[in-house]
Amino acid sequence: MFSLIPDSVLGGATLLMFGTVAAAGIRIIASTEINRKAVLVMAISFAMGLSVELVPGILDQMPDIIKSIFSSGITTGGLTAILANAFIRIKE
Repeated sequence: MFSLIPDSVLGGATLLMFGTVAAAGIRIIASTEINRKAVLVMAISFAMGLSVELVPGILDQMPDIIKSIFSSGITTGGLTAILANAFIRIKE
């Protein structure tokens, strides 16, 4: 059934779906109080996730197990956010 749908329609539906998910995520982030630690954790995780996606050869020198774990920007950013949130301590 999905093979009968034109590619442009599937592309538009996919774009709408991901846009809706992104807008919901931004709404969640905007509704919470963002302190210095949260800004730092978000900045580090966005930078790590985007670096894996935008610099194709960044993991070329790493072992295969590291490449398989960190080849996705979502995985890299998520793991970085978890670790940064656990280890960063900022006194307010």
